[in-house]
Amino acid sequence: MTGARLNRELVLEAPDRVPDGSGGFFETWVELGRIWAEVRARPGREVRLGTAIAARATHQITVRAAPFGAASRPTPTQRFREGPRRFRILSVTEADLSGRHLVCAAVEETAA
Repeated sequence: MTGARLNRELVLEAPDRVPDGSGGFFETWVELGRIWAEVRARPGREVRLGTAIAARATHQITVRAAPFGAASRPTPTQRFREGPRRFRILSVTEADLSGRHLVCAAVEETAA
């Protein structure tokens, strides 16, 4: 990979379960930090949700590499936030053999 353009500031968030007082829980998102990234749209596709059809937009998000276990290293349980947009992380891999960048496959979530 030759010089990723890390020109967008994203917020890395992790899910947190909070008791609802009735024996259950609800999920909130906790900010872990801000990360500079390059976001590239990938071809979308249609997905069937019961009898409805919805569009699913995927993205390739490149960030600086961080060691395993570091709070700044994204994981598939987390998401990126940019203003009102949310990108759920599906996978994280090294961009190339140099190990300077990570590539996150993500899907853009839409609020219901």
